[in-house]
Amino acid sequence: MFEIDTSQIAAQVCGAIKEISRNIEPTCLAALQNARDRETVPAARFALEKMCENADIAAKKGYPVCQDTGMCVVFVELGKDVRLTGKLLQDAVDDAVRDGYADLRKSVLDPVTRVNTGTNAPAVLHTDIVDGDEVKISVMLKGFGSENMSAIYMLNPAQGLETAKDLIVATVKNAASNPCPPVIVGVGLGGTFELCAKMSKQALFRKIGSHNPDPVLDDLERELTERINSLGVGAQGFGGGTTALGVFVRKYPTHISSLPVAVNILCHCSRAKVIVIGKEGVRYE
Repeated sequence: MFEIDTSQIAAQVCGAIKEISRNIEPTCLAALQNARDRETVPAARFALEKMCENADIAAKKGYPVCQDTGMCVVFVELGKDVRLTGKLLQDAVDDAVRDGYADLRKSVLDPVTRVNTGTNAPAVLHTDIVDGDEVKISVMLKGFGSENMSAIYMLNPAQGLETAKDLIVATVKNAASNPCPPVIVGVGLGGTFELCAKMSKQALFRKIGSHNPDPVLDDLERELTERINSLGVGAQGFGGGTTALGVFVRKYPTHISSLPVAVNILCHCSRAKVIVIGKEGVRYE
């Protein structure tokens, strides 16, 4: 049994918030730069140039990469041979958010009274028990210009995968310039209403350019990326060849009478980091 005090997790989450609020995820930045270099539509190329310039200034000067500093979403995969000590995990993560957002804009509030919490806490925390003696912590700062453009569909199974694909593409098309494209698209297929949505958010942690280990899903991701990039929405809605930097799909078995489909849209600045704490120390994935 490996013991980890939740203060260690909090320290990593706090550090991640400070880092990723000012630095776009590396594969996302590289994809933006590649899109800029190959773009032929002048207005779209200009928009991509400014996105890359903004990322460079934020990283060098320590400014937030976006005025929407987002809401902190944390996925924790807890090895079954790990024993947590100290504060409750939610409390520890919320402490990390308060500290990490000390000099960032606070955007989290009560949904009924609309009163700001003043700290950007609480975080949205998902916890899963897995094999092993490590803790994997995936941290994302999720902006809501893109979150608001996300959608979930509970399809009749007779509508089939083709309808699901059409809806995924239509979701991005209808979002237009609102989520600050080029976007990253996370898709959840199957499971239940809530699991489908969770999978679509988890999918956004994939590295741009990575391949899905499931060859069927890998083909589906390529097809969806091609269809979305043929929409002509382009960078900030100015047209061109890059509406999506990537499409990532996760699936889970579902009930015979349903086909849940969730589409979670992420803007062009992915702010995410994955940390693993184990007996050998801390590593980053």
